[in-house]
Amino acid sequence: MGGFGKEKVHPVIRSKHRDGTSTSKKRIQASTVMESPLHEKDLLQSVSSAMDSQIQSRCLVCLGNTSCRIVHSRTKLMNILIEKGKPQEAQLIFDSLTEEGHQPTLITYTTFLSALTRQKLFKSIPLLISKWEKNGLKPDSVFFNAMINAFSESGNVKEAMKIFQKMKDRGCKPTASTFNTLIKGYGNAGMPEESLKLLDLMSQEENVKPNDRTFNILIRAWCNKKRITEAWNVVDKMAAYGLQPDVVTYNTLAKAYAENGETSRAEGIILEMQNNRVTPNERTCGIIINGYCKEGKMKDALRFLYTMRKHSVQPNLVIFNSLIKGFLDITDTDGVDEALTLMEEFGVKPDVVTFSTIMNAWSSVGLMDKCQEIFDDMEKAGIEPDIHAFSILAKGYVRAGEPEKAEPLLTAMGKSGIRPNVVIFTTVISGWCSAGKMEYASRVFKKMCKMGISPNLKTFETLIWGYGEAKSPQKAEELLQTMEQMGISPAKGTVQLVADAWHGIGLVNEAKRIKNDLEETPKVRVSTKEDKAAAAESLQRTYQKQNLKASYSDIPQMPGIAMTDRNGSGSPSVRSQMIIKGPGFPSESLSTPTKSMFLAQASWFRVKKPSFICRTQFQGHVWVCGQCANSCRLVFLT
Repeated sequence: MGGFGKEKVHPVIRSKHRDGTSTSKKRIQASTVMESPLHEKDLLQSVSSAMDSQIQSRCLVCLGNTSCRIVHSRTKLMNILIEKGKPQEAQLIFDSLTEEGHQPTLITYTTFLSALTRQKLFKSIPLLISKWEKNGLKPDSVFFNAMINAFSESGNVKEAMKIFQKMKDRGCKPTASTFNTLIKGYGNAGMPEESLKLLDLMSQEENVKPNDRTFNILIRAWCNKKRITEAWNVVDKMAAYGLQPDVVTYNTLAKAYAENGETSRAEGIILEMQNNRVTPNERTCGIIINGYCKEGKMKDALRFLYTMRKHSVQPNLVIFNSLIKGFLDITDTDGVDEALTLMEEFGVKPDVVTFSTIMNAWSSVGLMDKCQEIFDDMEKAGIEPDIHAFSILAKGYVRAGEPEKAEPLLTAMGKSGIRPNVVIFTTVISGWCSAGKMEYASRVFKKMCKMGISPNLKTFETLIWGYGEAKSPQKAEELLQTMEQMGISPAKGTVQLVADAWHGIGLVNEAKRIKNDLEETPKVRVSTKEDKAAAAESLQRTYQKQNLKASYSDIPQMPGIAMTDRNGSGSPSVRSQMIIKGPGFPSESLSTPTKSMFLAQASWFRVKKPSFICRTQFQGHVWVCGQCANSCRLVFLT
């Protein structure tokens, strides 16, 4: 996307091309990625069809309590899918078994339970339990442990303890893993005191002893509550059981100090480690450097990096990415240059996170030409951008008032084998809404639905606000009906947006009607993925019948929307090309360390952390916004 001109290419990038990573190769790989879900679905269907010929209303092999080859093979396939991170498809396999008259074995149920847990479908677990009880299966310790893990992961440790008791009543012996799972469950629930009680209970069990993992889980539970003194008390308990703290133990404590703004104490743990003959590893050093970076103590971070050699630890990419981001956060361009130089010296190649971190810095100050240049460098270096890199570009163009450059990124993502998500679609939609081009916003919305990506509440609120600004309250109100068809309940702010749209054209009674009607309408919530899929199909059918077109002009442009996600993602690039440059510096100056950076305009890089704004006024126009997704938020840019 874009050219490099005649700029020099860093040796790291040239080596990438020598390795054979080219744009054409990447496109071929991207095509495979995009098509693979369909191939896998076809594979599952072919497997199902092949098996169907052997099955009538009930499987005679299963009825005879004999090992069924089909059940065995599909259980194995379920495990493979779960390992590949596709528990939803494993669930489909399980459903097909029962629909075709097979009787799942206990191993099949255990595998299915794992799939439900991975999907966090904890409400389905009681139904699963009733199924195997109905089939007269006798659970073993593996199945009980899987159930305990499921309830512990869901935060329902009370139910997990019930299963634990039932396990003992059935004569199944709990193992150290059983207790560790329960201890972790109480820790996740914020109850480390109860975890300690389980340690005592564990000591009373025959042939069951706490291990290193047991104590490390306990220590993490206390650290998560920021009660580091109690965590050290657990460390002292280890000796009584003949155990010694390991590197995981000390890393957990160091992380707790760093997250508490006490990185100097985290660094002090290294002396404790050495006294106990425990060698610090890359994670230990990464925790300390990242802690100093978050505290803005970059001199300490850099100092510690130079001392890593003394500990025989080589700095890795994660450490350098933390350094680069830390220097960018305090607008220290010299530090960025030094970090990039050190990366070359240590032979560490930048990745997509490195690139995206610098892209995000350019985007935050509105210099999208530079942001795009870094993105192009990343692609030319043979590094495939991820969804976060595309999101940085999209939100940057939207903030710059250039939605016409943000929308093509949706197509570019598809060519790169990346499926756009609801966040990036909503970003593009918000750009067109801000520009007053609602016909374009509607076009992107319909494309989103056609791709099977379900809009969320903020997608609808963005569109409703856009129609309100365009003096089209009827269109805004129609979206409430679309939301109802999708099973998405409007929030109070959503209703207010529609009311404001009517109020904006002077129809106060209509505004009151909207508020009164919505208060009397029962709310509907999407609770399952199946409901969402059905709702998406319903929405797609609805918009195939409708032809929403409108032409709007002379609409005041709103400030852009910033969608903050996890700290940038970027890729390898040469120090000279990745350094932040001011608008007055030519590309040839990239080869110089920091002269090509924002020396005169360093203040541009002081990106204020945006605060969450629910409703604000700007140039006489009201913008209502709120949380856009789990990992992003809409903020008002000034």
